[in-house]
Amino acid sequence: MAKHLRFVARTVMVKDGDVQAAYKVLSGVLSKDGIIHDVKLKRYYEKPCRERQRKSFENCRRIYNKDMARRIDFISRTNRKDPWFGC
Repeated sequence: MAKHLRFVARTVMVKDGDVQAAYKVLSGVLSKDGIIHDVKLKRYYEKPCRERQRKSFENCRRIYNKDMARRIDFISRTNRKDPWFGC
């Protein structure tokens, strides 16, 4: 096995011959790193216009999710100033 960080970070040890549990852990690691998503995208040819549309959609979704997370974080704070003080 290579000592390269890329391979070491995705190495899963099989304990007591339990391959199913190791496969589940490996699948989780690969999906967390985004490798499974990339492999599924590269399985078939994607036309350039569809690729631009997909990347634009992903960018919009990322911006939306970041903004929603910021708003939810603001609302869930308990010690915040009342924006309409005195009303």
